[in-house]
Amino acid sequence: MYAIPLGDDGAELRPLEPWHAEEFLAHLDRGREFINRYVPFGSRATDVPSARQLLQDYADRRAADTASLHGLWLAGKLVGGVLTLNCDARGGTCEVGCWLEPAGTGRGLVTRAMRVLIDWLVEQRGIHRVEWVAAADNLPSLNVARRLGMTRDGVRREAYLHHGVRQDLEVWSVLAPEWRAARAGAARHDR
Repeated sequence: MYAIPLGDDGAELRPLEPWHAEEFLAHLDRGREFINRYVPFGSRATDVPSARQLLQDYADRRAADTASLHGLWLAGKLVGGVLTLNCDARGGTCEVGCWLEPAGTGRGLVTRAMRVLIDWLVEQRGIHRVEWVAAADNLPSLNVARRLGMTRDGVRREAYLHHGVRQDLEVWSVLAPEWRAARAGAARHDR
């Protein structure tokens, strides 16, 4: 369908669809413990049928215009992804998120992919407010929000139960006018 190059390192953003179930499961198996520290959806996919079902659930949510799932490939190997969830096109709001296996970390993949995804949300879908919600101790995720120019809106204290522990969630956001201004400034700087 599409493959959007994310740089000179062979990184690509592509749809992540039900027919990727085996590749998706292999990716999760390589990074399951690392991914599941903060992202629980990978724990639902433990064999090919459950991986296919998780991907089908997101395909159905994409068809309903409430969520989407996109894979990050590095040199032809699935190493993570970015997603939208809780999308409300009429209200102009959407949450974004990400996950990576260890082989994909430290390369700026999520930041690069998220710029493409947020550009699409703002410019093509007309989303006014893009949110990033992450556990308060998930510093790599919070650093992505910072690099994207998002503003920290606040903390939802002990709002998320994960592995039997209540975690604080930080909420970050960027508004469409802020995103456009930052992108225009970056374009002027690159000239």
